[in-house]
Amino acid sequence: MANDFIPLVWRHQSESELLANAAGFYDRMKSRRSVREFSDEPVPEEVMRSIIMTAASAPSGANKQPWTFCLVSDPEMKKKIREAAEKEEYENYHGRMSEEWLKDLEKFRTDWHKEFLTRAPYLIVIFRKSYDQDDSGNKSKNYYVSESVGIAAGFLIAAIHMAGLVTLTHTPSPMNFLQQLLDRPDNERPFLLLPVGYPAKNVAVPDIVRKPEHEILIKH
Repeated sequence: MANDFIPLVWRHQSESELLANAAGFYDRMKSRRSVREFSDEPVPEEVMRSIIMTAASAPSGANKQPWTFCLVSDPEMKKKIREAAEKEEYENYHGRMSEEWLKDLEKFRTDWHKEFLTRAPYLIVIFRKSYDQDDSGNKSKNYYVSESVGIAAGFLIAAIHMAGLVTLTHTPSPMNFLQQLLDRPDNERPFLLLPVGYPAKNVAVPDIVRKPEHEILIKH
């Protein structure tokens, strides 16, 4: 059997370095915002590939890595995705969503129109793999799939922000049309759709307030 373990690449850092690292990352991430208005300015594909590979470095149950990332830049495919998403979103805003849900969305001024799906230079569609299947049809189980893919999505969003781009977590419901349009196999189901690019000029975002530390941090 090949060597199962390799040395950990790690360097002990001083307390001041730890504090600087943590504070620096927090300072960058606390400015992250969801953006719905994008510029059509091109983004190098190599940037997108690095972002996706960062997401793929996330931990997963038994290291099964139960994800597929579809990178969409073709205008015709983006148009098809937008048309299908808007069809589902129209139904959501006109009957599927509860009054409470619609009320909660008012401050964000959202509706069923999703121009960002064709405006942003890239769409990333994350698929969750409930099981793996080889070319012979043999199946192998994946573990903690939703948790693993959720962690990878978090890595992805952080990587997008740290690269200097913006995104939005879009979850049209149902999302089965993504599996069909992107020709994904039966063991994959759409998990999240993210438009990625530069923000539109002079874009504004909702004036939200994040919960303070004393509401979210419990020490024992």
